[in-house]
Order: sequence, then C-alpha cells, then structure tokens
Amino acid sequence: MKFVIVGYGRVGTRTCRILAEEGHEVIVVDNDYDKVQRARQEGFTVVEGDGEEEDILEEAGIADADAIAALTPDLNVNFTACMVGKHHGARTVLRIDEDYREDIYEKYANDVDEVIYPERLGAAGAKTAMLGGDFNVLADITEKLQFSVFEIPADSPLVGKRVVEVDLPEEARIYAHGHANESLTIPMPTTSIEAGDQLAVVVETERVGEVRDALSA
Repeated sequence: MKFVIVGYGRVGTRTCRILAEEGHEVIVVDNDYDKVQRARQEGFTVVEGDGEEEDILEEAGIADADAIAALTPDLNVNFTACMVGKHHGARTVLRIDEDYREDIYEKYANDVDEVIYPERLGAAGAKTAMLGGDFNVLADITEKLQFSVFEIPADSPLVGKRVVEVDLPEEARIYAHGHANESLTIPMPTTSIEAGDQLAVVVETERVGEVRDALSA
C-alpha cells in the first residue's frame, strides 16, 4: 500500500519506520530542511514543501495513495492536507493536540476518517506513575512488540490455505484478517486466505522482516 506522511517529527518518524518495516511504500512531506535530510538519510522518498499545498501533495503521489496521515504540530496544516487527501479519495488521519476544545475537535473529526492524540498515552503513563502504578510493564511490551498489517501477494504460498495453517516465527501471532477492501476481523478456524487479503500480526519489532518473508512468495 502507498502512504503519504505529512510531518517527519517524532510521531511521523515512528509511523514511517513501522510502515516501511511492513513493506509499504512511504512518501514523506516536510518543509523543514533538517527533517527532510534525516528522512532521506533513512531511505525515504521525500517531497520538500508545505503539506497544505495541493501541488506538493500531488507531487508526493496523493492521487493514487491509499491514505494520508497529517502529523505536524500545526492543526491547520494537518486539516488542509487531509482535505486534499479526501478530495483524491485517500483515507485521512489527522493529528490533533489533546487540549483543543470539544467543539473544535468535533468540527475536524466529522471531516476526516481518524483523529489521533499523540500526547494521550504519555499522559496516561505519567498519571499511572504518580499514583504509584508500574507503567514500565506496558512500556516494555510496546518496545518489544508491534501490531503490523501485511498484504498477501498473489504469488504467496499461503493463498488457498486457512489462517490456522500459517506458519509464523515463534512469538508472532495473527490477531485479525480481512479480505481485500473489507474490514479486519478476528478470523474463524475455517477462514481461507486469498490474494490481496490482509493479516494483522502481533510480532517482536526485530522479527517483522521474518514475518513479511513468511507471508510473501
């Protein structure tokens, strides 16, 4: 799948890395010279410019992108980028700060597919720590594991097999399946795999490549 990521800051960087690890095509859009250079050094295709400008997003390939994630700290830039993406038929993901008023949130949320709050998890961790809870358990899990979604190519040896027959590396687990253009759901034991299907897998970060190889030709 092809994704356009507007903003190569803390959230954008991590998002790009995970998508690339899963084998997706990622195009970064950013107007900050240092971030542009860093993204290129990490091997990403980058279009330098303002993510709210339609010609820049068109240069990034928004016309045939599956989704756009606008992840800059500027809500106006993010919203405009999402509207351009929506115009071109892409799924839209908007970053918004937690402290925006509810009416502002509702205004934007109604026009995009998903709204994310990068600060929410950090705030939950701080609250848990102050109350004496152990947030390190969750931190350890999320550092070692990630949720990855893989598309099954037409020449995969898994086409025609049941989900329960998929042989993955140790500790990797399939938690959802979806036929092409359908939502992901928990698979039944008899669910068969077709070309273009998606499998959502919980896997150790360092073993994502092994899972991708196991699911491909």
